[in-house]
Amino acid sequence: MIDPTRVPFANLSLQWKQIKDAALPDIEKLFDQSAFCLGPWVASFEKAVSEYLGVKHAIAVNSGTSALHLATTAAGIGPGDKVLVPAQTFIATIWGVLYRGATPILCDVEESTATIDPAEIEKRIEPGVKAIIPVHLFGQPAKMKEIMAIAKKHNLKVIEDVAQAIGGTYEGRKLSGIGDFGCISFYPGKNLGGAGEGGLVTTNDDKLAEHVRSLRDHGSREKYKHVEVGYNYRMEGLQGLVLGHKLPLLNAWTDERQAIAKRYQEAFKGLPIDVPQIVNGDHVWHLFVIRTPHRDKLREHLNVKGIDTGLHYPIPIHRQPALESFAIDRGNYPQADRWASQGLTLPVFVGMTQEQQTRVIEGVRSFFNE
Repeated sequence: MIDPTRVPFANLSLQWKQIKDAALPDIEKLFDQSAFCLGPWVASFEKAVSEYLGVKHAIAVNSGTSALHLATTAAGIGPGDKVLVPAQTFIATIWGVLYRGATPILCDVEESTATIDPAEIEKRIEPGVKAIIPVHLFGQPAKMKEIMAIAKKHNLKVIEDVAQAIGGTYEGRKLSGIGDFGCISFYPGKNLGGAGEGGLVTTNDDKLAEHVRSLRDHGSREKYKHVEVGYNYRMEGLQGLVLGHKLPLLNAWTDERQAIAKRYQEAFKGLPIDVPQIVNGDHVWHLFVIRTPHRDKLREHLNVKGIDTGLHYPIPIHRQPALESFAIDRGNYPQADRWASQGLTLPVFVGMTQEQQTRVIEGVRSFFNE
């Protein structure tokens, strides 16, 4: 239940209200047809989202984490291989690498964007490195031109983690269609979120797409014939249905997010905080993360004023207990540490009112003016 006296960090019910009248009759049809696993609504969504993203193949799966696992598998990554990943991201970016028995090689991120630093990629390439996973963190595209050039030079696969950036573009191309694979999350809170877990693998390579489709369905390309070790990573029919109804609204929703972000940027000029800016391509503002050494005090100040905030992500990858053995030098990721210790995420969501935005702005400004 959303407390009407507070500014929530998000309110997903507002999205449901926009699709409810059209979606409910389809949900009844889905149950009548028992189209619970893959099925016509998932197939229809795959077609629509591939056209939206400008990619040849869009393969729907049960989570963004599964998408990363399948892409890493189809890329041929295995035991003994190494994969370059940013030191500041959600941990799911790393799981697919570890599931394959490979080793993540951590790279520091850029000070201005929190996305993987191409200079760090070059510095950390070593024998055994087979792939790069750039993350378009917070909705900000990574420097894909430089990353693709490095990948070509060293014959590396590129797996884009687009979990937070669906709809974003880089030099006129939609994210997820630039690398060998794109991996998208449809977790409910994402810019395009389902009614539960969901994900997508994209590729323009026919053979890679066929491989991913086999892997998501028990290693099967025809029923009951399993040609390889596979997984049960199929998308539920309900998720395909909900996402299919939301997809036509995504551009308008992105416009909303961008308008809120622009208002914040203007309002916070002159304050002693680092305000996020558009550096690469088209930022879709999944998250609006400001930075200040006074993060925790500011967060408590906003909480007292009835404003919810988030932390993304307060423990960087090299400080995660599960990954301790992969962080050889804990002091070698200064930008990731700074983003982790100083970042505070302000509310940005579809349907956020002007009055709610004003409360956030006044709340932040009052902290520094008191």
